Amino acid sequence: MIDANTLWLLSFYRSSEISGALFFGRIARTLSASPIAHDLSRHFADESQHAWLWTDCIHQLGARPLAIEAAYQDRYLAAAGLPANLMEVLALTQVFEQRVIRQYAQHGRANGLAPAIRATLTRIMEDEKWHIRWVRRALADFAIRHGKDVVDAALRRFAQADDAVFNQTVDEHAERVREVYNLPRRQS
Repeated sequence: MIDANTLWLLSFYRSSEISGALFFGRIARTLSASPIAHDLSRHFADESQHAWLWTDCIHQLGARPLAIEAAYQDRYLAAAGLPANLMEVLALTQVFEQRVIRQYAQHGRANGLAPAIRATLTRIMEDEKWHIRWVRRALADFAIRHGKDVVDAALRRFAQADDAVFNQTVDEHAERVREVYNLPRRQS
């Protein structure tokens, strides 16, 4: 059986993967054939597969996914504003994917982790590594064409937004994620 906090966290992951799939699917649909369109389409497919993997993991643990109203990514617009172009989409993606792999790796180190969760984290992190690599290559191409300073500024902007969104999310859900993220108990 799965405890309520773990069920919520896995459902939160699932919701974020669904949001990522929908986001990348909408963008992929607008791009003409190109290396970026090719990789973005694979990224879209991976995000969709990750949502399925979390769904299946939750089922293996004897539960049903919870409906989560808002995904982590939904807070980015308020924190950083809407990406203005494809380079900014990729900068946002790079920052977000680096956060995801750090958090999944941290979750993978949690004590008493169910084998189904560990297997799902391990499987997804392999794709996340590829996501970081392809986006890094695409951003390097943008830096050559438009200037490294432009790309670096976008990365900094989205990194600041990501830090704010992550801290806000952890503060709101500290009781649910305490053990996974090794948070200290709040003093009453």
